[in-house]
This record gives sequence, structure tokens and C-alpha cells, in this order.
Amino acid sequence: MQPEQPERGKETGWSSSQSPLRRALSATLVYLVAGIIWITFSDRMVEIWFADPRSLSAMQTWKGFLFVVVTALVLFTVMLRLLSKDRLLLSLQLDQRRALRQREQQLRVLMDNLPGMAYRCRNDDSWTMLFVSGGCEPLTGYLPDDLINNKLVSYASLMDPDAIEQVSEEVAIAVRKGRSFSLEYAITRKDGRKVWVWERGCGVEHDDGSVFLEGIVLDISDRKQLETELEEMATRDPLTGLLNRREFSRVLEEELERARRYERPMALLWIDFDHFKDINDSWGHAAGDTVLCAVSEILTDRVRSVDSVGRFGGEEFVIVLPEMDVEGARDTAERLRQRVGNAPIPLESGHSVPLTISVGVAVYPVHGHTVDTLCSAADKAMYQAKMQGRNCVAMAQPIEPVHNET
Repeated sequence: MQPEQPERGKETGWSSSQSPLRRALSATLVYLVAGIIWITFSDRMVEIWFADPRSLSAMQTWKGFLFVVVTALVLFTVMLRLLSKDRLLLSLQLDQRRALRQREQQLRVLMDNLPGMAYRCRNDDSWTMLFVSGGCEPLTGYLPDDLINNKLVSYASLMDPDAIEQVSEEVAIAVRKGRSFSLEYAITRKDGRKVWVWERGCGVEHDDGSVFLEGIVLDISDRKQLETELEEMATRDPLTGLLNRREFSRVLEEELERARRYERPMALLWIDFDHFKDINDSWGHAAGDTVLCAVSEILTDRVRSVDSVGRFGGEEFVIVLPEMDVEGARDTAERLRQRVGNAPIPLESGHSVPLTISVGVAVYPVHGHTVDTLCSAADKAMYQAKMQGRNCVAMAQPIEPVHNET
């Protein structure tokens, strides 16, 4: 993500043939050639033209002055050419540096205004950062310098430990295939808060064969929270927060399959409120909703963490009890019945509403082998409890064994 540095020859304008040593040798060679030519031919010509010793001596003096003037002009010409070229090269270098600084400034402003953290790091276990944009602090709580070269903390140490292996594997596969990678995982900020991030990046190979990672990391915690809420809306009853009919049916299928595979019992409780219509008629539907929510909390608090409670609609609640036999299911149902019956539900008006429930119990494999047969058996048992006077528990009838005809 850092701007690429210009090649040395392109940045300075120098080439191998224009090194300081080569240029100094060139100027010296020009001076030597000019001096040798002047000395050789000027002495011969003076001796030919001036045979008189006195005139020859005077001309030798003037020849020396003339040599100094000629060599000075030659040196002036050579140095003027070299210095003019230096000035041109220095001007070009200055323009390149200005353009590079402007590009770096533009890139820095762009990176700092991205809605996330841009980075460039080594492809190692620590994800050693070489460049981090200003978006690092809002995302992680750390300053960019804290992450660069793992000065204070490494980026890998911020990742969720459960996700590091999977993230590293996906990055390695993407780099090996020469394609970009897209990841979602959780990181822990400096303040201890966990946030979800989305990362998009790719591997960049240098001339020496080393591979670096470049990309951007965005905070997607709001999106994750929305996904969780939507998932709960799809699986939860909006009033009580219990599993809705569709999700409970799925859970029931899974628990029954598990019980069948390991040949273990599983119980199903079918619960219905007694005279719930009278509550709605006497106190209003808002009071009825309060009663539904209160009873749902009682049921949830009085069962195990492995048990699942669902609302099938109206005042019908269903509970699946894995690893529960007939006696255990009967005791659990009786305990729930007594708890609800002994706890009148307080209303916002200050009044309390007494409530009782009727519970039907069916157990796999005694009362059925499929979801439909178990639900039907538990439902019939619940109606049997209603017929027995309500506020009681009724067990389903065992299924009749099938005998092979001889």
C-alpha cells in the first residue's frame, strides 16, 4: 500500500557512464589532450617562424600566456557543459521528488479517509505490519505505530484464537493460487471490546521472491448484529423469544435422530394454559401477552440448558427433553405444573392473575418413533389432562407392538 520508489537510475538521472569518477577522468583527459597538442605544435611553429633567439624568447612568453587562455577556454567550455547537465539533472530530480511527495500525500489522505484500515504486512504468523493507515485507531484502538513491526502488539494477536488457523489457511490458498482473499473474523480491540471485521486483500510478490500481503480491513459489527437479529426473527417467537414452530420442529427432528442413533430416550411435553381466554376477556390482550411472557420465562428457567422450549401458537408451549425417560419426564412436567400454579402472574395494573396449565407427556420410543407420532401422542395426552379436570399431567398411551404374522 506504500508508493513504489523510483528506480535509482530513473530517480537521479545518473547512469554508469556518468559517474563522478568517469566525468572527472573525461575532463582531465580533454585537458591533457589539449595541452599535449598545444605544446607539440606551438613549439615547432614558433621555432620555424622566429629564428632570432631574442624574438623566440619573447614569443615563448606570449605563447605561455596564450596557452593559459586557450586551456582556460577549454576548461570553461567543458565545465559549462558538465554544470549545465548537472543543473538539468538536479532540476529533474527535484521535480521527481516533488511529484513523489505529492503522490505520497495524496495516497496518505486517501488511506486515512478510507472507512477502515489499509495495510501492508509480511506473510508470516504474526502478520507483521509494515504500513498501516490512520483507520487503524478507530478499528483496533491502537495507533498505527503500535502495530508496525509489532512494536506494541501484533495484528495476529488481536484475532479470535478460534479463527486464526482458518484465516491463515484461506490466505495461504489464495496466495498460492494468485488470487485475492475475502475473510470475516472477530478481533479484540485495545479496550477489550470484540468487533467483527471483513478483510479483502491479496499477495504481492517482490523481485527477490518474497511475498507480502496488502489489503483493507472494515468493521462489520453492525452488519453482524443485524444478521443475528434477522436470524433470531426467523427462528424466535416475537412475543416470548422462544423457538417458533418451524425452528422447534427442526430441533425436534435433530434430537429425535440423535436419540434414535444412540438408542437413548427423549421426552416431549405439550403444555396448554387453562382458561386463558378468560384472562384476555377479563384483563385485555395486553395482560394476556404479559402472562405468556411470564410463563415462558418460568418454563425456560426451570428446564436444563440442553432442553428446548418452543411456542407452537396461542397458549400452546412445547418442550423437548433429550436423554429423559418416562419417570423423569413425568417428574419434570409435574414440577413445571406446580411452579406455574403456585406463582400468580403480576400485571402492570397491580393485580395478579392466577394460572394453571395442563401437560401431556410422550417419550421416545415408548409412545412413538417419529416426530408426528410423538407430537400426536403428547397432544392427545394434553387433551386427556384437560378432560381430567385441568391443572394436571397426563401420560401418552404406549404404542401397540406390531407382531409378525406366521
